[in-house]
Amino acid sequence: MSLTRRASTSLPQVIGFANRSFKSLTFPGQSLDSSSSSVLAHGIHVFQCPDAVGIVAKLSECIASKGGNILGADVFVPENKRVFYSRSQFIFDPVKWPREQMDEDFINLSKKFNAMRSVVRVPDQDPKYKIAVLVSKQDHCLVDLLHGWQDGRLPVDITCVISNHERGSNTHVIRFLERHGIPYHYLRTTKENKREGEILELVPNTDFLVLARYMQILSGNFLRSYGKDVINIHHGLLPSFKGGNPSRQIVLAGF
Repeated sequence: MSLTRRASTSLPQVIGFANRSFKSLTFPGQSLDSSSSSVLAHGIHVFQCPDAVGIVAKLSECIASKGGNILGADVFVPENKRVFYSRSQFIFDPVKWPREQMDEDFINLSKKFNAMRSVVRVPDQDPKYKIAVLVSKQDHCLVDLLHGWQDGRLPVDITCVISNHERGSNTHVIRFLERHGIPYHYLRTTKENKREGEILELVPNTDFLVLARYMQILSGNFLRSYGKDVINIHHGLLPSFKGGNPSRQIVLAGF
């Protein structure tokens, strides 16, 4: 599916703003030497609705009218499909815009545009997502995720790590997991048995799964049984360059 990108700003980390302190950020019209002691909070809003004129303006108005300031936004509409998607990151004063009022404001916006999805998150206030991570032999995706979690950039609780590759007790990953009390489950897989039933038994209370370079294909039956989101961290450049060595494929294609 090709995408028509209407507006985009490069966003920093998933959570957090590249070492910038909220205390150093100001609202529109607020002087840099303001003595205000309000602690600003970070919010994320994800929106999906039928495409229409004026959605971006109303989203911006919803946030700005409460004194909020948008730090980054990504908006796109799939070609030949009248569906609008957006993800906005913003800061706000929780005193001026209480969490309950924020929910109500975004619900009203959703009703106005008949939204199929509208999710607002305030990581410092909302419960953390519970996730399980699936990984195979290579560690780099898992290690990056674990360090992001350790640094507080990811608002999640990692319930366990599941792998089809056995790791020694003295490896960096196992030592890290043991220090932080995160269980590690080794489930050897074969072509005939992907151990999907046992995986499901380990993840009943999770909000979603993360495949950190898990080199197994999960079946449709597994996805239906799990019934929640599965995020795949994939090194390929889909859909044009599938499978292994996507960079080599690009060079051979003449790019």
